[in-house]
Amino acid sequence: MSEQREPVDVVGIGADGWDGLTEVARQRISAADVVFGSRRQLDLLPPGTAEPVAWPSPMLPALPGLFEEHAGRAICVLASGDPMFHGVGATLARVLGAERLRVLPQVSSVALACARMGWAQQDVSVVSLVGRHAELLHPEIQPGRRLIVLSSDAQTPARVAALLVARGFGGSSMAVLGDLGGPGESRVAATAARWPHPEVAALNVIAVHCSPDDDAERRPRTPGLPDEAFQHDGQLTKRDVRALTVSRLAPTPGELLWDVGAGAGSIAIEWMRCDPANRAIAVEHREDRAARITTNAMTLGVPGLDVVVGAAPGALDDLEAPDAVFVGGGATVPGVLQRCWDVLRPGGRLVVNAVTIESEVLVADWYARCGGELVRIAAEHASPVGGFTGWRPAMRITQWTVAK
Repeated sequence: MSEQREPVDVVGIGADGWDGLTEVARQRISAADVVFGSRRQLDLLPPGTAEPVAWPSPMLPALPGLFEEHAGRAICVLASGDPMFHGVGATLARVLGAERLRVLPQVSSVALACARMGWAQQDVSVVSLVGRHAELLHPEIQPGRRLIVLSSDAQTPARVAALLVARGFGGSSMAVLGDLGGPGESRVAATAARWPHPEVAALNVIAVHCSPDDDAERRPRTPGLPDEAFQHDGQLTKRDVRALTVSRLAPTPGELLWDVGAGAGSIAIEWMRCDPANRAIAVEHREDRAARITTNAMTLGVPGLDVVVGAAPGALDDLEAPDAVFVGGGATVPGVLQRCWDVLRPGGRLVVNAVTIESEVLVADWYARCGGELVRIAAEHASPVGGFTGWRPAMRITQWTVAK
């Protein structure tokens, strides 16, 4: 990027176009030499306003060169609604620096949707599917929950309806609000199970009131999903131990986890389900298990899980430094724990689950040198014994937790 630091105006514009803008917003656009935006947004401006430049595709890698090309000119960027809410404004703040932007927001599509539905905005969950997988909805699909879904295109509502039906929420009510705030604003509604519209207005927002069927499976965001929720070959951190493990990892929104020797990826998946901002890298040396991790991540609503196929510690090279590390397999491989400890960020947590005597001896040695907390976890489950019921113990786990 060049050293020029002229401010960049970022103006939110709604479906009502030029007529819906404030006088200040119109002045900012009129004063520009060049206006960036989508073709749809640029078509909302009166002729001769400024030189229009449509965003290239893909947009993000082209941004530095695009602003360099127009260095020294007065630049205005058009954004849909509120530029800083799932909008281009947040992207530009990262690329150009927030101090360079002058942002004029318009009423967001979420605010308009809640106004049309009569829903309190603070009581809804907002999920953007713009260029993203519909499976991101899974953690948010909870009984009685109200969702505002930002659509990617005209087919998104049909995909959302199909996903709700597959989850056992076919009775959920859906309202698709098209061209919100514009002269052609529209609304179509039905339940997910009876959704009759393969396509709707291309510019749309979906309002969903989640309603489970009688046999719908519960999938809360709290750690401890049923073991049956995961595809696995036996290499799975079981439900009770998994819930305890994630609590020891203590996920905080926006943090990165390494799940080393991930097996079915259950720890990484439960970590990411705790908050939409959480990230995780699952490291697994077997390709068949890595494929199952990807499938599990998609099915359980965290398609952004990064799966690395390779054996630790070599597979850990060049990965982003983590805020937390879980070692569930391969702890006894020379160099694995040392590598994880070395790259762990200050204040980060390392949790190791030891099942074998050899791995238990190893974590006991690390505990003696580094401190932390050493816990033995035992679980027993009731099961039939002839015509009676008895307790069957699972393998005991020795769990070491330490903060750096």
